[in-house]
Parts: sequence; structure tokens; C-alpha cells
Amino acid sequence: MLVLSRKVGEKLVIDGNITVEVVRIKGNRITLGLSAPKDVSILRGELEKSPVELSKYEMVAEDRALVAC
Repeated sequence: MLVLSRKVGEKLVIDGNITVEVVRIKGNRITLGLSAPKDVSILRGELEKSPVELSKYEMVAEDRALVAC
């Protein structure tokens, strides 16, 4: 596992086509913005490990970036 420190507005680029940006830091919570091609599935860890019906969750994409879930 790679562990990095990032500040608000700083980004990570994965494999040249996936971008992770630190959008906000408030207390002990951070908000991340993710941009990836449409064929790349992005799930929160707890959804990947449990058998939930993903259709119950709505993904809102804006300009190829996940903005709400």
C-alpha cells in the first residue's frame, strides 16, 4: 500500500486515466473527487465487501467525475 500526504486541491493520477483529488478537509474527514473512464467501476470499500443491491445507490456523475453517491 502506498501512503501519501496531500493538501486540498492536490491530485493523484493512477495509470494516466484515473484522477483522485482532495476536495475538502474538515476535522477528521476528507472529501475526495474521482475522475475515471466510464468503464472503470468505483465502489466504497464497504459496498465491495457486502452483498448489497447496487441499484439502491445512485451515482451522480458530472463531467466524468463522481460527485455524489
